[in-house]
Amino acid sequence: MYSTLERFLKYVTYDTQSVDRAETVPSSPGQLALAKALGEELKALGLQDVQVTEQAYVTAALPSNVKNPEKKKKVPAVGFVAHMDTATEVTGKDVKPRVVKNYDGGDIVLNEGGGGEKIVLSPKDFPYLADYKGQDIVVTDGTTLLGADNKAGIAEIVGGVDYLLQHPEIEHGDVKIAFTPDEEVGHLAKLLDIEKFGADFAYTLDGGPVGEACYENFNAANAVVTIKGRAVHPGKAKGLMLNAVTMGQELNALFPPAETPETTEGYEGYYHCLSFQGTTEGAVLKYILRDHDALRFQERKKFMEKAVGWMKDKYGEDRFSLDMKDQYRNMADKVKGNEHIVETALEAMRELGIEPDIIPMRGGTDGAALSWRGLVTPNLFTGGHNYHGRFEFIPVPSMEKATAMMLKILELYVRKA
Repeated sequence: MYSTLERFLKYVTYDTQSVDRAETVPSSPGQLALAKALGEELKALGLQDVQVTEQAYVTAALPSNVKNPEKKKKVPAVGFVAHMDTATEVTGKDVKPRVVKNYDGGDIVLNEGGGGEKIVLSPKDFPYLADYKGQDIVVTDGTTLLGADNKAGIAEIVGGVDYLLQHPEIEHGDVKIAFTPDEEVGHLAKLLDIEKFGADFAYTLDGGPVGEACYENFNAANAVVTIKGRAVHPGKAKGLMLNAVTMGQELNALFPPAETPETTEGYEGYYHCLSFQGTTEGAVLKYILRDHDALRFQERKKFMEKAVGWMKDKYGEDRFSLDMKDQYRNMADKVKGNEHIVETALEAMRELGIEPDIIPMRGGTDGAALSWRGLVTPNLFTGGHNYHGRFEFIPVPSMEKATAMMLKILELYVRKA
């Protein structure tokens, strides 16, 4: 029905994994390669005002085709946004997607035909996988992530505008689309010119399973702790050696073990040590701090400062350094007064027979930052599961439902005008 799947299978072959703390935007060349390809694709479809910047931002517009002049004035310009980069945890190079036809409800061997130990996507590990029995499912080969986060969103959006162009009898207002770089490393669409983009509001298609809708998200910060140790021959080290690895372990032990990603859910915030690299001579620990509540978020940042300060008091001021930066803020305050944006999306889902699942997002999207800059942008589902890992998968019908939801939102705003 839609061209969403074929586009998705093409987009994931681009290696667009972003690079944390890079000095350039985009942080990786594959993002610009995909941006240029998308620009050509959108031009070929017939979209207007297609632009691709050196920073790998892609923007385009599909003008309103509402026939009634008075009604046309009342229909808002709706934006749809998705990011091109993939997560840093697992490689996005040489992605080999496979469509499992008519999934039988059992284990899926991802590296089918490959040597070595079998890599298995199983409902024993991921019980919700069994819910998709009888559906076509796109999976990885077990060596990479898939890239549904967020290339599924891109494919669903392009599939949507393609459908509108193929069916000019469907009335819609101005449609604005934007594809952005480096969301996974906290760039958060900083270089998107909102005024030039021209949307009255927008949606990111960057969520999870069908029905998911988010208009609350974490307040977020990242922190890098650098430790300077002192190496001495271990045979004569007593009272002299300062082992940076041991000091890092001591620092990490100060954080409450019940406030980590693996022990929290819903509105519960956390501290998360992303990585710990080091030797006796030096170590670096990277953290992220998350909380929905603004006050509690500030308390978490103060605790981080206090923990590092305590280690400085014990081992010396020059032995520890902390670099902590805010990343994004909870969009909930910006949705207040603009509830129609969320309500229309939920109405669209219900008209399609989809039960909305409103959740507090345990993460953030470009939409969080855009909302604080004045473009209110809640987040809606793409249909995928297990993002950021080799067991990522997305059912084909879920992708089609995301495209249908996009079209229904546009239909509703014409109907209500």
